[in-house]
Amino acid sequence: MTAGVRSGRHQHVPWDLVQTAHIAQRRFAKVFAEFGLTPAQYGVLASLTDGDDLSQAELARAIMVRPQSLTALIDTLVAVGLVVREGVPGRGRRKALSLSDEGRELFAAARPAAYHLLRAEVTGLDRRQTQEFATLLTIVREHLTEGRDTDAPPGRGRPS
Repeated sequence: MTAGVRSGRHQHVPWDLVQTAHIAQRRFAKVFAEFGLTPAQYGVLASLTDGDDLSQAELARAIMVRPQSLTALIDTLVAVGLVVREGVPGRGRRKALSLSDEGRELFAAARPAAYHLLRAEVTGLDRRQTQEFATLLTIVREHLTEGRDTDAPPGRGRPS
């Protein structure tokens, strides 16, 4: 725990956020790897798990990657039988993506392991705090994604 948090001060929120994101990414990546998945692959399975067929462009937005970056990711998941690509082949044609039965089974196995990292013993947050934290993360992510930082930050120069 940092001294700022222990004393109730939050003087370094940007750095705290960067550190926390890095630690969380490492911890979740380790859990996903136990199921043979990368974080991005888990994101694809999670996005497709509700049964909605998504286009690659819609899926790219959902997991926050560029559509061009998603192609290799989807090709891999299709090749190993976790995702099904349907539609008429051809440039510019919509190709719906959905989970295969195997993809559904793998996600069903991996999801509890991921949620295991959200337990109070791991995060220090009780159920109410976890729900509030999830809500706050969603708000921040949506605002950052929408590019609501229209004001130029102070000190735009680079360090020398």
